[in-house]
Amino acid sequence: MVEKMTEEEKRESKLIYTLQRKLRKAIETYGLINEGDKILIGLSGGKDSLALVELLGERQKIFKPRFSVTAAHITVSNIKYQSDIDYLRAHCEKHGVAFEHRTTSFDESTDKRKTHCFLCSWHRRKALFELAKELGCNKIALGHHQDDILQTLVMNLLFQGSISTMPPLLKMDKFDMQIIRPLALIKESEIQELEAIRQYKKQKKNCPYERESNRSDIKGLMAEMERIAPDMRSSMWNAMKNIQEAYLPKEV
Repeated sequence: MVEKMTEEEKRESKLIYTLQRKLRKAIETYGLINEGDKILIGLSGGKDSLALVELLGERQKIFKPRFSVTAAHITVSNIKYQSDIDYLRAHCEKHGVAFEHRTTSFDESTDKRKTHCFLCSWHRRKALFELAKELGCNKIALGHHQDDILQTLVMNLLFQGSISTMPPLLKMDKFDMQIIRPLALIKESEIQELEAIRQYKKQKKNCPYERESNRSDIKGLMAEMERIAPDMRSSMWNAMKNIQEAYLPKEV
């Protein structure tokens, strides 16, 4: 006798199917993963990177394309940030993903023009690249989802005067490395739903320089935009592929 699924089990099954379908679509649409790739995931410990570990970890078990995944957590020793390394390692092992932990630091006196947040982020990213090279990885996967990409589009338009964002696939000019964002087609609300089901453990953030950023304001702005135009998300995504230069001002 086959037992019927509970409503909670049905909801979980439907969500996992949706997430894997969108992951597969992103991989195929943007050519994110090829046969033989060695991918390093930047694992911050937040919900997005935890979800990326789970989804890519399960995806690598599928026959084609064959690829391997390692996750790395970078600690900055002179910034207070309590990470549960044992939890992160166990989460990776659960999904068949190797785990690496590295520690870096920075000297703020070397560049007074940059903020602590910039320096911290830059040194984390540098350590990630160095580890990727050490492990022989040819791609670095980051946990940016569709909301991140659309918010960056609006931020760059408002604050940088450019129509640009974080692409699903970025080929680095200075390094023989590619940045991929496999969650590009997944909404933040879908990751939040997965977080609730899996009960991801939150890392303790005690950074003395952490504060509200422009991104928080943009999230509020976009929520209002979506209230006015419910299909806003789809329209904005399509607009990035439908740039009509003939109807934009040009200098003569």
